[in-house]
Amino acid sequence: MSDSLSLPWASDFHCHLRQGDMMDTVVPMVEQGGVRTVLAMPNLTPPLTTTQMAVDYGTALQKLAPSVHFILTLYLSPDLTPEEVAKAAAAGITAVKVYPSGVTTNSDWGVLDFKVYYPTFQAMQDHNMVLCLHGECPSDAKKGICILNAEERFLATLRELHQEFPRLRIVLEHATTKAAVDCVKSLGDTVACTITAHHLFITIDDWAGQPHHFCKPVAKYPSDRDALQDVVRSGHPRFFLGSDSAPHPRRSKQGERPAAGVFTTPILVPLMATLFERLGCLDKLEAFISTFGRAFYQLPAVSSSDPRLVLKRKVLEIPESYTINGSTQEADVVVPFMAKQELAWQIYNGC
Repeated sequence: MSDSLSLPWASDFHCHLRQGDMMDTVVPMVEQGGVRTVLAMPNLTPPLTTTQMAVDYGTALQKLAPSVHFILTLYLSPDLTPEEVAKAAAAGITAVKVYPSGVTTNSDWGVLDFKVYYPTFQAMQDHNMVLCLHGECPSDAKKGICILNAEERFLATLRELHQEFPRLRIVLEHATTKAAVDCVKSLGDTVACTITAHHLFITIDDWAGQPHHFCKPVAKYPSDRDALQDVVRSGHPRFFLGSDSAPHPRRSKQGERPAAGVFTTPILVPLMATLFERLGCLDKLEAFISTFGRAFYQLPAVSSSDPRLVLKRKVLEIPESYTINGSTQEADVVVPFMAKQELAWQIYNGC
């Protein structure tokens, strides 16, 4: 059993980097967690709905982490016309994120009717952009939809979009159910799926009463977690890392209505290495955190001459919290996933 791992720097195809003091805090942590390519989410306040807004955001991110490749996204809204899609593609923007209305943080501007956006999706297909889906239906008691079945109820929409736009690359993000895994596997090569670190660890019992493990979509049943673990263990090439790391101040997580989001950015690769070793599939780790996602997003493959990340088998105690830059309040800290617990691996150096 080796006591060291040599890996390419990871690519995280779903991460919330925020704005203001929180952005200043978490963006430098991307490399700390072993990542040098990251897909930045657009659900800011206000959301990134135009090409210029996304470009300006990318510039701000790059100043904070010059060595990181930031993949920029737009927030699907009525502002995203076919003409704006063409402009975005020309500016190097890779993807468009869809939030059904009201399903998670800053989704109040989200989608109510997908068919309204079919001309936009056609333009995205024509310009080889990626459609990233938060795959949940809004909760609706009259329709029998709640947070436990919202993802499964959304899958019909995924199938319909794939049928209507077969050349459009679609990513079902942060899958949490066996139904979602089976659905993506049944569809064509233009449909892929991201899986988070935390959904590979936890089930419903781990977030009920534990606000720092609460996220949207919520972790589901043990059988669902088993399906996620099985598909990464199998090395399926259309399932890859998207952390959905989403920091919130502790006061927002521990209030009357805890904010949805789990924070894994500064510990991401050690977390994944610890889990993959437990699952007996360390040999699949490199493809999951790098090869598969880069191939789907049509990024250059990692070569033997590229810098490598070195991990050592040494206990890493996850901090209790991280201070938010510029904070003057004691409550302004971010609590990470599995705070105060131990991981089996830590980053030795990046070279």
